[in-house]
Amino acid sequence: MRFVRTIAGMVLLALGVPALLAGGGLWFAARHAGPDGGFDARFEPVRTPARAVLVTDVDALLRADAPLARTGQVRLSLTARDDGGPVFLGLAPADQVRQWLADVPHSTVRRVAVTRGPLPVDLDPATAGAGDVAPMTEPFWVRQGVGSLEWSPAELADRSLSLVVLRVDGAAGLDLRMRAELRAGWFPGLAWALPAGGTLLVVLAVVLLLRPLRPREVVFVVEPDQVPVLAGRLGVTSLSGLGRQPGPASRPERHLVAVGSGCGGRGRAAIAAPPGRCEDHED
Repeated sequence: MRFVRTIAGMVLLALGVPALLAGGGLWFAARHAGPDGGFDARFEPVRTPARAVLVTDVDALLRADAPLARTGQVRLSLTARDDGGPVFLGLAPADQVRQWLADVPHSTVRRVAVTRGPLPVDLDPATAGAGDVAPMTEPFWVRQGVGSLEWSPAELADRSLSLVVLRVDGAAGLDLRMRAELRAGWFPGLAWALPAGGTLLVVLAVVLLLRPLRPREVVFVVEPDQVPVLAGRLGVTSLSGLGRQPGPASRPERHLVAVGSGCGGRGRAAIAAPPGRCEDHED
């Protein structure tokens, strides 16, 4: 029984401590969420003389820098504008975007560092070219918007989609100010469930591991002729006549053998005598 309790307590402890730590992290993060439960981040200004800013593979970028954004029930929203007002944002298949921007000067986003404060955006130098673009007339956009763009990354996961940011008229020279907001439907419930569940598991584990075992008394009812055999197994050598055989007319007496407590309250193994007798027996 002790072994089973120890194993169960260790399993509960192994599950409860990580849940408690993760719940504490989520609870701390929840303090920085907005009124609607979303997390808002501002990017450092993005300046380029090119006509467009390109994220070659949005899903790969999220997988590397923000993997939680790719889970279910998460909505990602981008807002962008420059000195001339709101700009165009669009998601489209990467191969079609690559052909569309082949002769158009554009800067490619290498990575976005997720840090405290404004998020830095690493850009490759602008490509050469003299082509013009008119984003509003293209039919290949999977998602598009002017000034803002919202989508669920989980719905478009594992698809090679490019994000393009440029002026509505396709003019060169961008000075972008962008913000991102992430809203996860599972976050509020999980932020409370993990600390509560982790605390409960840890408490149960402590109870199982630290609760003392209650001593138990085992009583055997044996026939008189079995007393010497049982006494020998218990290590009792002085029987004081307890093994006498009953007469032919007498009814066999039954004797009680108590293991765990003896006469006089001693915690040693002893053989109980017939009614009316109680003698201490020493090895």
